[in-house]
Amino acid sequence: MLSGCRRLLWGRFSTARFPRPPPAAAGSGPVGPGGGRAYAPPAERKRFYQNVSISQGEGGFEINLDHRKLKTPQGKLFTVPSEVLAIAVATEWDSQKDTIKFYTMHLTTLCNTALDNPTQRNKMQLIRAAVKFLETDTVCYRVEEPAALAELQRDEWDPVVAWAEKRYNVAIGSSTSILGPNIPASTKETFVSHLASYNVWALQGIEYVITQLKSLILSMGLIDRHITVEKAVLLSRLEEEYQIQRWGSVEWAHDYDLCELRARTAAGTLFVHLCSESSTVKHKLLQD
Repeated sequence: MLSGCRRLLWGRFSTARFPRPPPAAAGSGPVGPGGGRAYAPPAERKRFYQNVSISQGEGGFEINLDHRKLKTPQGKLFTVPSEVLAIAVATEWDSQKDTIKFYTMHLTTLCNTALDNPTQRNKMQLIRAAVKFLETDTVCYRVEEPAALAELQRDEWDPVVAWAEKRYNVAIGSSTSILGPNIPASTKETFVSHLASYNVWALQGIEYVITQLKSLILSMGLIDRHITVEKAVLLSRLEEEYQIQRWGSVEWAHDYDLCELRARTAAGTLFVHLCSESSTVKHKLLQD
């Protein structure tokens, strides 16, 4: 059944926009407020199950490893709100080989964070934490020198800022001051209202994406499908990429870091969309 699930899932959310996550650094996980990680999953463990399936319970959709139900680090029943999200998580578990590499299972870790809520924050606290990133948003901080980098920032970042200002009918701007731009209170409240339209699970994913890109603006452009994962990551690393083009990079290290960031960003974005999915999957479509 899961092979059919995979075809359905990745057909609905194209891998060109949401690539499969490559191996990540050990201990990676959702980043909590102040940069602290909500969960740091164990590095690896020998695979202890043969089959993975999903079932519907009273609280939502559950993941079954053979005849055992998956649980969270705090011992809660692992239950997700949508069938497509359950399929995605089950696919992560089913894709593990002889060894379970927990650090590659970003969706599972995000679900654990949403279920256990280790930072004990409510919906409004999550929203306020996300909007606070506007004050230090990557695309709002500009340089004056070197001239080539300043021009690159204008060419690449200005269109995204202009899109956000038009999309949300707000003023954002940019600044070369170390203090950053003066974001109007009305702009922040507009984003608060917009984010309030998402459920708590999706907000966990939004905050996770923001912490990867260090930008609320890029994150919303990605979640709104205005830009791709690859473009969002590139824009978030614009200065670093500029320096690499100028001075070169350490062989393999740059590509690894880039793939890692793309994987986490893609997983977080997919998580937001799957948590916002209201429909269930027709079982006849899941047959091999």
